Amino acid sequence: MPPTLHHGHSAHANWLSQAIRRIEADYQRSADTHLIPLPLAAFARHGIDLYLKDESTHPTGSLKHRLARSLFLYALCNGWVHEGSTIVEASSGSTAVSEAYFARLLGLPFIAVMARSTSPEKIAQIEFYGGRCHLVDTAPEVYAAAQNLAQQTGGHYMDQFTYAERATDWRGNNNIAQCMFSQMERERHPIPRWVVVGAGTGGTSATIGRFIRYQRHATQVCVPDPIGSVFGQYHRSGDTTLTGPGSRIEGIGRPRVEASFIRTLVDRMMDVSDVDSVAAMRVLSTLLGRKVGPSTGTNFIGMLALAQEMVDNGEQGSILSLLCDAGERYLPTYHHPQWVADTLGDCEVAMKRIQQSLSGASTAHTQASGLGQ
Repeated sequence: MPPTLHHGHSAHANWLSQAIRRIEADYQRSADTHLIPLPLAAFARHGIDLYLKDESTHPTGSLKHRLARSLFLYALCNGWVHEGSTIVEASSGSTAVSEAYFARLLGLPFIAVMARSTSPEKIAQIEFYGGRCHLVDTAPEVYAAAQNLAQQTGGHYMDQFTYAERATDWRGNNNIAQCMFSQMERERHPIPRWVVVGAGTGGTSATIGRFIRYQRHATQVCVPDPIGSVFGQYHRSGDTTLTGPGSRIEGIGRPRVEASFIRTLVDRMMDVSDVDSVAAMRVLSTLLGRKVGPSTGTNFIGMLALAQEMVDNGEQGSILSLLCDAGERYLPTYHHPQWVADTLGDCEVAMKRIQQSLSGASTAHTQASGLGQ
């Protein structure tokens, strides 16, 4: 091998080694996220316990911190990212925030391609980490725009919607499922009856679904899906050509079928209206004493519907879900009453229905029958 080639190879190998070391060192500095029990007496007295794993405490404030770390390691080890590579991602915001963090950690330029409707707080966070935002008019435009930017810059399109399900080692390393089940070990019902998780890329539902099967648990996976997303219809039909308007709940649901959403790993889908998601977000924020994001509200709807079904069926057990991110990112939007009224509609009726379901689950199906339909 000519000396110049050998030197170039050695330089890249050294940079790659240092890049992976930095990401792993960052991981070592982070403690695991908390598992929060929800004190819902109406269900607890029937032997049903609900929990949220609080992913908002990651350095970049959301569940997507895990995904971004995995995507970077996957791309680095595949030889797709080199010193100076521009990283490009199509995102609804949270993944881009986390990827901007890791790009800065490695000294790489970063461009986030997002719809103009993305919350200003997420855009500000991306820019805080040194990233640049490229805004397009609608969510379906992000894919082609991201590919074009990667080609123009000679960079790498991270493509979370394709690689999320395969970038995480579902058997153990950097695995949210393993953390969740380990934290449940001393609870009243340590093996959950249900894990409830929304789907944006589908990577988290795939990781959890595979881990459950690998460990031979009886747990089932439920994905509550916002109206406008095609995932629910795809789960029922298997038609990969489906398209739709997309979700109005940031971070979950998609206007097309994504490669990372593995329908065979999801036991059940629930269609959730936008007003139910926001109403549940508000009720849960009050219960916790701090604001959560709208996708966590979607998860909460799924949890309550499943808990009510368990009451109706005389079942006991636990239901585990995710607190995806903090609500401060959505103060001008989902936590702003006028914005919600103008954009999504009146949430008051939905809030009363949810509050009724929490006040007396013993009256069974009548109080929660509108949830998760």
